Amino acid sequence: MKRKTHPVVDKAEVSIDFPDKFYMGSFARGSTFEAKSEDDGLFIRLTRPGDDKRTAEFHLHHHLLADILAEWAKSLSESEPMEKTHRETLLDALTKVKAQLQRKA
Repeated sequence: MKRKTHPVVDKAEVSIDFPDKFYMGSFARGSTFEAKSEDDGLFIRLTRPGDDKRTAEFHLHHHLLADILAEWAKSLSESEPMEKTHRETLLDALTKVKAQLQRKA
């Protein structure tokens, strides 16, 4: 199956801290992302082209993803209100996720 990538319209920052190494990278406009469902979780790939090419891949199992979203929701209740355009974009995406999860129940 051909990979379906999409442009990054905002920004992602990734850092990994090992005992003897630290890696940090950003993926902004000009970068692409791929997100897809796999049997046991969510796969995400961020790709930055050009001379400073980099790729970051993540696989989050369903239970971990659910725990992350629940903790994010909790932190949202404890923080300042989100900017309206960000809130609307997220609500639209979460509505689509909910519809797909209910469809496959």
